[in-house]
Amino acid sequence: MTTTSLFQLSRIGYIALLLLLGGWFIGQGVNGTYSLLFSLLWVVPLLLPLKGIIKGNPYTYAWASFVLCLYMLHGLTLLYVTETAFSFALIEVLLLGALLISFPFYARKRGRELGLGLKKKSKK
Repeated sequence: MTTTSLFQLSRIGYIALLLLLGGWFIGQGVNGTYSLLFSLLWVVPLLLPLKGIIKGNPYTYAWASFVLCLYMLHGLTLLYVTETAFSFALIEVLLLGALLISFPFYARKRGRELGLGLKKKSKK
């Protein structure tokens, strides 16, 4: 898979996740299940890597995977405990699983194309 296709897949998946979770949490805040402030606080960490993901910065893709882990915990917990939102939780977990695979692969391949990486310690 090329970096261009990984980039498109990752970016589209991230925007889909942002819309899915934004709609879910804000909907929970509007209908009174949670306070609106609490619901907005769930969306804020997902917005942090937005600029770098849109631009295709491999460093952002690398650390954004850590942010996605928080939402994977939410999705897996919801999948285990809910009966009413099972389909939402399943979509969330599958989408996050795809992103947790595609983000590091894109970061690695694009980083190699750009010549980025850890510097090797010189032997003296």
